[in-house]
Amino acid sequence: MLTHILLQITQTAVETANATAATTEKMNIFELAVKGGWIMIVLGVLLFVAVYLFVERYLALNKAFKEDQSFMTSIKNFIHKGDVPSARNLTSSNNSPIGKMLDKGLSRLGRPLNDINMAVENVGKLEVARLENGISIIGTIAGIAPSLGFLGTVTGMVRAFFDMSKAGNNIDITLLSGGIYEAMITTVGGLIVGIIANFMYSILVGRINKIITLLEARTMEFMDILHEPA
Repeated sequence: MLTHILLQITQTAVETANATAATTEKMNIFELAVKGGWIMIVLGVLLFVAVYLFVERYLALNKAFKEDQSFMTSIKNFIHKGDVPSARNLTSSNNSPIGKMLDKGLSRLGRPLNDINMAVENVGKLEVARLENGISIIGTIAGIAPSLGFLGTVTGMVRAFFDMSKAGNNIDITLLSGGIYEAMITTVGGLIVGIIANFMYSILVGRINKIITLLEARTMEFMDILHEPA
């Protein structure tokens, strides 16, 4: 009985939608979103936050990934000449993760090489953590957005069945259309936000991994310079 009623409601909804589309203009995206209820507002806020964080982090990561090709060569020449103050002036003026790492290493000159290497790596870890700030939020949004969409589906169907129980045998599709719209639209909205957020998260994680590889390479290069004879 319940299956028959649901099939009847679905068929009626499809026929009504087709008739409406044939006689009126198609509903735009904003109107569809409004039909989704308050869940769509939450999804919209989450999408805005994800896009904002993505743009902000992407610009910061691009800035951190840029590197002066002559930077390491100049550091090497200063160290071989024994001109540590000039090397530190160069690193301190380079406001990048690599510059901060090497500046910490130069400040530890005279100590065992293992201590220098550990100091440089610790600064590198702190810089990576700073660059990762906010990226986890995008990942969280990618995870919870589909769940919120599904929540909207459940609440919409609950409302539809509640209206159905109140209507009794006189089922009117207009009583159920609001719940059905909310049920369908929030699912689509949650999936769209989740897919977009997951895509942006993957891009940022890829950039972070490239920066980590670059920092590790420069750390090894710096330690090789210290091992070289003057």
